[in-house]
Amino acid sequence: MFEVTDLTVHYDGAMALNCVNLKVEEGEFVGVVGPNGSGKTTLLRAVSGVLTEVEPGKKERPSLSGTIMFDKKRIEKLDPWQIAKMGIIHCPERRRPFAEMSTLENLQMGAYLRKDKEGIKKDLERVYELFPVLKERKNQMSKTLSGGEQQMLAIARALMSKPKLLLIDEPSLGLAPILKETVLKCIREIWLSGVTILLVEQDVAITLATAQRIYVLAHGRIATQGTKEELMKNRDVREIYLGL
Repeated sequence: MFEVTDLTVHYDGAMALNCVNLKVEEGEFVGVVGPNGSGKTTLLRAVSGVLTEVEPGKKERPSLSGTIMFDKKRIEKLDPWQIAKMGIIHCPERRRPFAEMSTLENLQMGAYLRKDKEGIKKDLERVYELFPVLKERKNQMSKTLSGGEQQMLAIARALMSKPKLLLIDEPSLGLAPILKETVLKCIREIWLSGVTILLVEQDVAITLATAQRIYVLAHGRIATQGTKEELMKNRDVREIYLGL
């Protein structure tokens, strides 16, 4: 369904990703783990096409080489909206709701590229079932939601785009343990409903507990990959890359 080949990204001359190779089959739940600065967020930004802009604190646009395939089509040169229309939806790090919009308006923005009114209505009810608090807060300004509620909103907004492949970046960041559990349970339910997921997480325990296969990213490279069982069998992988 999705494959990255020799993906290399430079920021201001510094290499962020170095010949990364990764693939996700339809219906899989795949995780990517690694320390801060390993390139996890850059990977998702490259896939969703949002590396095209100059980032705060950077002098120039990132340069990208390699290929990104989705449903047998190359997408690395497409605009973000074209990639989203194909079904790759990015749920970014640190939630990023539209602050001056209500919870409901944020969810409606998730369906911006869709025309199927009945389908949108059905999916809105679905996200309310997954995240009942969002229904309670539907008229509340999103900037006034708690961190956990904003994370739920970010995932729900992504779901309103009807994703084929859902990219989720650090969903547990800054959340209390009980909220982490709630959010991750909902992500698992989304996967079980048939949505393919690529999850980026710094919390190794979370990824080991949820993903079917895991890639370990270190210094911009894929250091190793495998199932939880395969990774845990290797003492060096456990100690050096997983910190276990």
